[in-house]
Amino acid sequence: MSADRRPQRALVALGGLVLVVLLAIGIVQLTRSAQTPLPPSGLTVAQMQARLAGSPAPLSALHAQANELLGGGARALRARFATLRGLPVVINKWASWCEPCRAESGVFQRASVSMGREVAFIGLDSGDPSRADALGFLRTFPLSYPSYYDHSGQLGAAITDSSFTPVTVFYNRTGGHYISQGPYLSVAKLERDIRRYALGA
Repeated sequence: MSADRRPQRALVALGGLVLVVLLAIGIVQLTRSAQTPLPPSGLTVAQMQARLAGSPAPLSALHAQANELLGGGARALRARFATLRGLPVVINKWASWCEPCRAESGVFQRASVSMGREVAFIGLDSGDPSRADALGFLRTFPLSYPSYYDHSGQLGAAITDSSFTPVTVFYNRTGGHYISQGPYLSVAKLERDIRRYALGA
């Protein structure tokens, strides 16, 4: 009788194995399709600035420094925050060596142009070995807002509470914040989180 059950058990085991393999293939394909990077927007810095013309003064000051790599560390960033008090702010920590940062750059290009009249975007180039590497990244993926250069990575870790890259921090109008680790590969998802965590909509 046990000999009669062996073929049935083998078929059940084989069926289970086939199911596991199919699930694994499906998960891999879903992950690949969900993580297809959005290409650069194709907009130049001048075109981004033109689309954001007429923004409130604190935001216009950011747009005037579009794609620049600023120094000054924590003191300079605190001073910038003081000028943005009462405005929603999105800080994106990135680095030129970070492949997920490259993958999400097209998303930030688009969202910062579409929402830059009401939300302050700031980049934080954290843990990059040299300014030259960071500037090369910005030439490939120009942004409508400036980034602060954080060579040591300490400022980025303090602001994002993480050594991971990329990380995005959303500040609402009262200074409350939400931290999101990992890349944004969808403009819709980033804009949804901006509305939820920065704009409180």
